[in-house]
Amino acid sequence: MEAHKEKILSVCNEICKGTMMETLDITYIDVGENFLLARMPVTPKVHQPDGVLHGGASVALAESVGSAASYIFLDAKEFFVRGIEISANHVKSIKEGFVYAKASILHKGRTTQLWEIKITDEEGKLISNCKLTTIALPRK
Repeated sequence: MEAHKEKILSVCNEICKGTMMETLDITYIDVGENFLLARMPVTPKVHQPDGVLHGGASVALAESVGSAASYIFLDAKEFFVRGIEISANHVKSIKEGFVYAKASILHKGRTTQLWEIKITDEEGKLISNCKLTTIALPRK
């Protein structure tokens, strides 16, 4: 099982090269039966002008992790996955360190999926709570 987890994480991290995920330094670090976990450093690169994590960076992290989770938990050979709606509640600011985004499935339908993505700091305190709806489109 551990080798399977490492392979999934390796694939997730590999496909991020040359994308916004690489620009934001998002790294996938754990996967389980119904979740995917990633981390992102909080540096000036993702700050808003007053020196705290930009909400847009948090949303980009959330959508990246939720979409990657859909890719993992659906048959990617049969479907394209696209995010169709995302919402976020930012409840705490952070200036430095890492944030962790854990995508957990709330609804896994044949066509649409609903993900909850909790973004926390290194102490497990909630920074943002996001919901992402994805759609699985058949490859033709």
